[in-house]
Amino acid sequence: MSTHRPAPAGPRGGPMGGFGGPPAKSKDFKGSLKRLLKVLSGERNILIGVIALITTSVTIGAFGPKILGRATNYIFYGYLGRMLPAGISKQTAIEGLNRNGEHRLAQMLQNSGVIPGRGVDFSAISRIITLALVLYLISSLFSWVQGYLMAGVTNRTLYTLRRTAEEKIGRLPLSYFDTQSRGDLLSRVTNDIDNIGNSLQQGLAQILNSILTVISVLAMMIWISPTLALISLIAIPASMFASIFIAKKSQKQFIAQWDWTGKLNGHVEEMHTGHSLVKVFGRRKQAIEDFGTLNDKLFESSFKAQFISGVIQPVTQLVNNLIYVAIAVLGGYRVATGTMSLGDVQAFIQYSRQFGMPLAQIAGLMNVVQSGVASAERLFELLDAKEEIGDPVEFKEIGRAKGRIEFKKVAFRYTQDQPLLEKFNLKVKPGQTVAIVGPTGAGKTTLVNLMMRFYDIWEGSITLDGVDIRDYKRDDLRRQFGMVLQDTWLFSGTMRENIGYGSSEPTDEKIEEAAKAANIDHFLRALPAGYDSLLTDDNSTVSNGERQLLTIARAFMADPAILILDEATSSVDTRTEVLVQQAMAKLRHGRTSFVIAHRLSTIRDADVILVMDKGGLVEQGTHDELMAAEGFYYDLYASQFEESISE
Repeated sequence: MSTHRPAPAGPRGGPMGGFGGPPAKSKDFKGSLKRLLKVLSGERNILIGVIALITTSVTIGAFGPKILGRATNYIFYGYLGRMLPAGISKQTAIEGLNRNGEHRLAQMLQNSGVIPGRGVDFSAISRIITLALVLYLISSLFSWVQGYLMAGVTNRTLYTLRRTAEEKIGRLPLSYFDTQSRGDLLSRVTNDIDNIGNSLQQGLAQILNSILTVISVLAMMIWISPTLALISLIAIPASMFASIFIAKKSQKQFIAQWDWTGKLNGHVEEMHTGHSLVKVFGRRKQAIEDFGTLNDKLFESSFKAQFISGVIQPVTQLVNNLIYVAIAVLGGYRVATGTMSLGDVQAFIQYSRQFGMPLAQIAGLMNVVQSGVASAERLFELLDAKEEIGDPVEFKEIGRAKGRIEFKKVAFRYTQDQPLLEKFNLKVKPGQTVAIVGPTGAGKTTLVNLMMRFYDIWEGSITLDGVDIRDYKRDDLRRQFGMVLQDTWLFSGTMRENIGYGSSEPTDEKIEEAAKAANIDHFLRALPAGYDSLLTDDNSTVSNGERQLLTIARAFMADPAILILDEATSSVDTRTEVLVQQAMAKLRHGRTSFVIAHRLSTIRDADVILVMDKGGLVEQGTHDELMAAEGFYYDLYASQFEESISE
């Protein structure tokens, strides 16, 4: 069986890889925005309800100034009425004013509802104010309900995005994480998603509210005075032109802002994780300088993004103020000439301010939208990353494997131009202990990664119990393996929880049996809280050797058919190494085991030793056979145990 597999994209990096410069501009702003809105499609019915509530709220609220304008007219007409003598008609009063040369006042009176001698009708004003209050209360109630519904839409969307991102991470190949900064990846699934939520909550509903407010207010303005409405319309193209022009300038800065945020998070995470090594190697000053450089880049891009986008609102506010002055002057003139009532001018001025406010809000929210779409674009880059080759549709069932593994003419490379394994062959019998030795970069860990399908081979095949591992589901395949690595991974929790992590059904009895088998039971019982003692990532009360024994106990809990030990004793002292070796000997019993080791003294009793160099198998045999051959293994052994050989 020979199948060519595509190469993982990009060079291998590690946690500190992927520190490229920020993109100069958004790759696809419209596409990212459209895709972000598509994410909301599952909330379509609720969004329709939100739109209906916003529309109703805005429409009802739009009548408020017009109604209050009527109250102003009642007050103004009452004031004029009391200035005129009672008992005469309005026409008589107008004729008298004209005779006295007060033509403008006569014209104003002609188009008004003034009744000579009658003062302010407070009962009518009371009814009007009550009606206005009721309308404003209803409008506020609808606005509150839509805000409540929108909060639910936003948080459910964020929940979906977080779950989708987490599931995506589980489907990504190991090669993806080799080329990505862990801090940047964390920033995409935390900071960027939170920023998307902020944009949805603040931007979507408010922009919709503002647009509907502009439409409803414009309709009321045209109803009151088409001429003044035409003047107000000048604000729309002026504000939109300024907003679009400035938004284009700020978009690339928002992209850079969130990109540098990810890089800074990556640096902080790495320096915190390895702070001891940073101090040991005297790199604290360099780490601070690197932090300063990244922080300066983030400051620069954030300052530019916030400043440029912040210019939008003052510019649109200036346009609105100029329009307001024009309306006030022209409106006053029309009241003086009697072509408009004072109440209508008052209402129109209120509408003009309401007309400018949503335009200013839209302009002000542009930075929120720009930032949110930039974050969405970064998240979509993660969601669009190339995934592992899918599990077969018709997969082979696997219970507990016997442990027979065979490599047949396997070829693999991380990049197209750098072959690592070529025509690699290997047969491992069930229950055998296979030691893998060789210099750094020889391909030892790669063999393990290929067996567990963290990477897929380019050519050839790897079989488990005679079945190609690509015919198994990945989860079923990986459940056959247990791993004890040089770098121990323990999570914050109790000792009991860390050991029980290796089993889907841990019990206290099984956990204690596993601890005894791993020679860690006595240590755990000596702790103040025993097995329930808390363990943190930087717990200084637990040595490296004890942490290693905990991972071995976890492997006992998993009860794997195949065991992988990768430099499990390289970071422990001699006394602890004896305990670890004893525990690993128990763990290897009855299981196919692969032991990757640099300390050749630890693998002398292996059933077969594979000697690798430059991605190929150069020697194979037992310790005695390889020593007798005086080849590559002999030289490796001699470099470590020269005195033993001379004896």
